[in-house]
Amino acid sequence: MNIKSLLAKPFASVVHRQIKKEQLTAVADQQSILNQLVKSAKGTQFGKNHHFDQITDYASFKKAVPIRDYEGFREYIEQIKKGTQNVLWKGLPLYLAKTSGTTSGIKYIPISKESISNHISGARNAILTYMSGSGNTNFAGGKMIFLSGSPELERVGGIPTGRLSGIVNHHIPQYLRGNQLPSFETNCIEEWETKLDKIVDETLGKDLTLIGGIPPWMQMYFDRIVERTGKPVIASFPNLQVLVQGGVNFEPYKAKLWETIGKNIDTIELFPASEGFFAFQDDRNEPGLLLNTNSGIFYEFIPIAEVHLENPTRLSLGEVKLGEQYALIINSNAGLWGYSIGDIVKFVSTAPYRIIVAGRVKHFISAFGEHVIGEEVEKAMLKVANTMQASVVEFTVAPYIQQGQGQSYHEWLIEFEKAPSDMNLFAQQLNENMCVQNVYYQDLIDGKILAPLRIWVLQKNAFIDYMRSKGKLGGQNKVPRLSNDRVIADDLIQYISH
Repeated sequence: MNIKSLLAKPFASVVHRQIKKEQLTAVADQQSILNQLVKSAKGTQFGKNHHFDQITDYASFKKAVPIRDYEGFREYIEQIKKGTQNVLWKGLPLYLAKTSGTTSGIKYIPISKESISNHISGARNAILTYMSGSGNTNFAGGKMIFLSGSPELERVGGIPTGRLSGIVNHHIPQYLRGNQLPSFETNCIEEWETKLDKIVDETLGKDLTLIGGIPPWMQMYFDRIVERTGKPVIASFPNLQVLVQGGVNFEPYKAKLWETIGKNIDTIELFPASEGFFAFQDDRNEPGLLLNTNSGIFYEFIPIAEVHLENPTRLSLGEVKLGEQYALIINSNAGLWGYSIGDIVKFVSTAPYRIIVAGRVKHFISAFGEHVIGEEVEKAMLKVANTMQASVVEFTVAPYIQQGQGQSYHEWLIEFEKAPSDMNLFAQQLNENMCVQNVYYQDLIDGKILAPLRIWVLQKNAFIDYMRSKGKLGGQNKVPRLSNDRVIADDLIQYISH
């Protein structure tokens, strides 16, 4: 065992104990954070506009601060981009995290000197908690690769600006720099496939012990390793022990990843975003991710049925219920107030507070009142694929609204690694499982308002080719699992397998 592995053990134990302690004070910590946030931002433009000096409790906060998405913050962000100080938070942001929005175009999310630690310590604590819980610290001495965006930053209004993963790259502790792969120069390559080949060049022959990224892009990296060597990944990296992942539901990718690697390895799931690091897997034996309740973010939760109402019910942490679906709202020490990040979460535990991410608020199908969400299509697909011994690379679902005679239906566009032997039976079972997942969908099928779902089988690499055509190959980009329109589906039709 090397010196880094030895030193990691006591450090991991200390951090894990502190996290366990904070689990017991989560609701009180949240109230304290709200008070601190309001007090700190009283003198800002936003604080003055929303009478922060008159806020005394959560009830008065809700009256003063409405729910907004990015569009509702755009006028404030534009002022920050011009270099104006004290707009949403004290002074100027330390960084602007640049991210692509599906409806808002490029978004610029402020990161303050107070909030940067939320992003850095969140991922660190996830790994340290895994070390403490599993007893495995051996990987700390090996090479670690994080598939991320470019660390090169531009300046907007005098503020360093770039992808969140690139910003975080600048804050990797010095003692881990020697473990980090790929090189800074390779990380700066923008074109994903060129970058991927260079990463393979730099990592083959190294003692890789940990890899992090979103599952589809890790799969692409592993596929390149197999193409280059003709062997499973584990033959090139026999000490690969840990996979750190987030951004999408891992389950649909897991079987293919394990097959490509050549064995199952431990995973650590994270829930990060440009707006904050919200949760991480703290216990490998328990479902869900531990909500990050003492890190400068005050959370609110809107019941999903009310998410599109003008004045929805807003709940604090102590008011949530198990099994209910909520839109996640944040208030942070980066200056985001009543900010809807667009994710749907569900609590699987309240002692401690653990969540699963059930989908995106804007990624749903409700063309006929069914309100199908990501969690439902993923569960149905996973169950049927496992039952019929099929392997799915990627899929997306869209409504098909019949213009002439006949019934409308849900259209599934699927790229298979291993297609089922009977596609008609696969479609039938998938439809039956969707009825189990969503009672409104079942009612529409039973009432013959909707016809059973239909499947288009897409050719190999269809989703990669589609993302390449949109200039979104690599990084944190991903195809939504479902949409309420046909924009993506109509583009993917050209990739149907004939």
